[in-house]
Amino acid sequence: MASETDGIKFEQRHGKTRVRVGRVWKRSDGSHSFVEWSVSVSLLSDCLPAYFNGDNSHIVATDTMKNTVYVKAKECSEQISMEDFAIGLGKHFTTFYQQVTASIIKIVEKPWERMVIDGQPHKHGFKLGSEKHTTEVIVKKSGALRVTSGIEGLALLKTTKSGFEGFIRDKYTILPETRERMLATEVTASWMYSLESVSSVPSKPFYFSERFLDVKKVLVDTFFGPPKEGVYSPSVQRTLYEMAEAVLGRFPDVSSMQLKMPNIHFLPVNLSNKENVIVQFKDDVYLPTDEPHGTIEASLSRIRSKM
Repeated sequence: MASETDGIKFEQRHGKTRVRVGRVWKRSDGSHSFVEWSVSVSLLSDCLPAYFNGDNSHIVATDTMKNTVYVKAKECSEQISMEDFAIGLGKHFTTFYQQVTASIIKIVEKPWERMVIDGQPHKHGFKLGSEKHTTEVIVKKSGALRVTSGIEGLALLKTTKSGFEGFIRDKYTILPETRERMLATEVTASWMYSLESVSSVPSKPFYFSERFLDVKKVLVDTFFGPPKEGVYSPSVQRTLYEMAEAVLGRFPDVSSMQLKMPNIHFLPVNLSNKENVIVQFKDDVYLPTDEPHGTIEASLSRIRSKM
């Protein structure tokens, strides 16, 4: 919420962050489903007197926001995607409180996965996976909506079919050109849905959860290529573009795609002294490094045609 007075522009919002909630859904057949969410709520509201005059009469307490998260989680009698939960939570704040003009809900889902024992899914056992599912939902009092989902910590590596050639060389360049190297990255991806209002949200159960899995599969499949022959990557930049392009080409309900892909280096090891090379490992023994690493990021968006 913004205000201009005496030549000064003042903007403010307030909220509660990292509200951790675990939710179990128990079914009649004895099977359970489980999610763990870290929820952050931020409200844009007409509460300027609190800042200007110390009048808190229009403030929604952040403790109330925290409690609301738990109450709304309890009200979900059936399992729900975190995007749908965020939309419902945002809608509550913008309709229940007259002074709230917009709500921003961010959720990170901890990657608990169902255990499989002797080939059978366990009814109530879970293990912690790797990459996280994220979302940011903005709901306005008018019903306008913006939903962005994403992945954090998607670690991918291939041991061949990668190179880097033809880049600028100057007096500071010592990196050799190659058509044979390892390619490793930890993908952070986010995509925006082409939804413009709360009323346009698909009623299909688990629509967002299924789309998350679909997008992740396209990203992974594009990175690696076919299982037997793979696909050559001339640079992280090209692979990133192909991954984003594949998502937009596959899913018309995704309006934009953003990817961050650090180039995590595995350096070939050779042992030598001043006289000669003691052991040359021929690109089969590597030194894994965390830093420094290259940073590559880009976004692709659909261009709306002008009427």
